Parts: sequence; C-alpha cells; structure tokens
Amino acid sequence: MKHRLNILQTPTEHLKQWDLRAKHLQEVHPLKTPKHAPSMMGITPKTARFLRLKSLFYLLKEDPEHLFTHYFFKRPFFYAKRLIRSYRTSKSFTRQGDFFFYGIQNQEEFTKIASASDPLILIGFSYCHKPFECPSGRFSDQCQNKQDHPVCGQCFIGKCSSLASYTKAKLFYIPTVHYIGKQLFQAAQEHPERPILFLITACEMTLTMFGDWGNMTGAQGIGVRLDGRICNTMKAFVLSEQGIKPGLTCLLEETKHQVLDLILSLSKTSKDAACEKA
Repeated sequence: MKHRLNILQTPTEHLKQWDLRAKHLQEVHPLKTPKHAPSMMGITPKTARFLRLKSLFYLLKEDPEHLFTHYFFKRPFFYAKRLIRSYRTSKSFTRQGDFFFYGIQNQEEFTKIASASDPLILIGFSYCHKPFECPSGRFSDQCQNKQDHPVCGQCFIGKCSSLASYTKAKLFYIPTVHYIGKQLFQAAQEHPERPILFLITACEMTLTMFGDWGNMTGAQGIGVRLDGRICNTMKAFVLSEQGIKPGLTCLLEETKHQVLDLILSLSKTSKDAACEKA
C-alpha cells in the first residue's frame, strides 16, 4: 500500500514521527512477542552438507509454477553461463555478519550502484517476521501497511515499507524461496536494459539456497539474515514454505538500523521527488 506523503517532511522526520506513534501503540495495543529471541545456529551441520545440491533439487522439484523452465528456456545460454559461473565459486555470496552480498562486496557498493546508475530496485521482506496479528495474514505476499492500524504501526516491515515510499523501489513480501526467484526473473525480463538491485530479509537457509538462482538472473544485492525462530533444517524449511511457521523471526537491533540506513540511502529527499510519490 502506498502512502500519501507529506511533501514538506523529510524521510528522517518521517521516521521520527513513525517511532513516536509506534511507542504510543506499544503502550495501548502491545503485540504478542516472545520474551526473548533464541540464538539459533543458522544452518545445522547435517543440513549444510551438500546443501547446494539439495537446493537445486528442491528448487526444481517444488516448483508449482515451473518458474525455472518458464524463464530459463527463454534465454538458456545466457542463464546457463551465469549459473555455471556461480556454481564454480565456493559460495554464491560473500558475508559480513548478518549481511549476505550477491555480486557486490559491501553496503557501500550497494549505495554506489543505486546512485550511479538507474537500477530497478526491489525490496523484499520474509513473511516469517510479520507479527502474529498481521491483518494481511502472515503466510501471504500482501501487506496492508496502514499507518493508522495498531499492528502495522508497530511492525518493522511496516516501518521499512513506509520509509521506502520515499524511494523508487518496488516492494514485495516473501512467502517462499520461489517467490524471490519469480520477482528477479520477471524484473530481468521486463527491464532487460536496467540493472537489478535488491535488498531482502530472510533466514540463512533461504539466503543460501537462493544464491545461485539470484546470480543466474544477473541481479546484485543484499540479503539480510533473520534471527529468532529461524529454519535451520530442511524439514523446518519445507514446513515454513507451506506456511507452517509457529515461531517469530526478527532482525537484531543493530541490523535493523543498518537496514533503515540502506533504505534511507535510496530515498529521494527533494520536494519534487516527494510530490511525485504523493
């Protein structure tokens, strides 16, 4: 949902106003949250063995829309070359803390690409860190993000989505790993002349399994690792992909600030840009 922005309000001022409203809502309408977020291993050792092979098998087998065949064979040599190049690396990404980098080396390079060219920017959020009370439902690719809603007004995804209204980014909400691939394939097909730049949140399992697929599309970007009740085995991952996810995931506080800073770096701060979004 797009907001009607106050054209006299900067993104930073918008964030301050959002925080004040969220603080009030937390007092009058507290959300159901765990008392503490468990510190879990990102991927268990057993699951990590041959995970690239397991990922390829899963992505091909559990593909109800036949995304791979639908998009891959439209440009088979182009995609095959990129996929082979990705598989020849020891990992499909580089990592610094909670940040996974695909085709780039750090956050500074992400910001530089965003400002130096005219990329199509995609920002995605995994459904598993939606609040239990999410009015759109947790296992959903929808987000109402109503500023006056007592749940949306406290949700970190809602906060990021609201801030992203100051950018040119396209937002999406991730129910499955295939859904990420679909967004990247569609973007690459519909805008072949523009580089694709993405920022997504997901568990370490998803970020690892998705990597080679993302590299195949030629997209560059950042995956942000979720903490809390993450999926760190294939069994838990498959259940989550079916919408069976009783626990909540979250971003660590420092990571939240970095994500907001990245979205702020994409924002348009001029009055004319704000008018364009209004």
